Amino acid sequence: MSETEGSGKLTLVATPIGNLADLSPRAVESLGAADFWIVEDSRISGKLASHLGLKKPMRILNDHTSRNQVERYLADLVAGGHAALLTDGGAPAISDPGSILTDLCHEAGVQLEAIPGPSAVVTALMLSGFFAQRFAFLGFLGRKPGPMKSEMKVFADSPLTLVLFESPHRLDVLLKAAFEALGPRRYVICRELTKMHEQAYRSTLPEIPTEGQVPRKGELTLVIEGRRKKDVDTFDED
Repeated sequence: MSETEGSGKLTLVATPIGNLADLSPRAVESLGAADFWIVEDSRISGKLASHLGLKKPMRILNDHTSRNQVERYLADLVAGGHAALLTDGGAPAISDPGSILTDLCHEAGVQLEAIPGPSAVVTALMLSGFFAQRFAFLGFLGRKPGPMKSEMKVFADSPLTLVLFESPHRLDVLLKAAFEALGPRRYVICRELTKMHEQAYRSTLPEIPTEGQVPRKGELTLVIEGRRKKDVDTFDED
């Protein structure tokens, strides 16, 4: 649908995943120009606003936001409002309920703009050292081993590198499920990306790091290498 005359604008702004210095000048300008922010958590986005010296009205859009409320946000945009959409960190509308509002804006003809920036997915792939020409982002898998294995099993013979998010408290369960679904694979646990205690721990399944090697706290992004041809040849001989 073409842009509706007189409509407002939704600017999707990628925000830092840890280090506030990673915010681009264009992102700062866009956050300052918006009439209001649509955020995942006002406490976290409030810290960003304070860092930038900005005071902006904030509206909540997370997993608990009703469809009616999202449509009210849309109505304000159609009426001419300008909002910045941001998550707690990284790119909005990816594995994020902000995609619902973005979709509605397309349907309503509201102007959309995206400001690129930090991404835990891309940052973890960079640190992995794997040749991830092609990859699949799986986000958070099911909470129990069965669903975890089912979702990863389809990639057992795939060359696609996998990127996942997980709670540090379920790391051991995820690694065990990954081995059972995929077999021996190199993997990297990226913890606290861009923050003071950033860590990239690399090993091979089924090895599970100790607490001393990888503390079970902070935010984790896991990269599991795709199946390599030489691995296929080796396993087929067994």
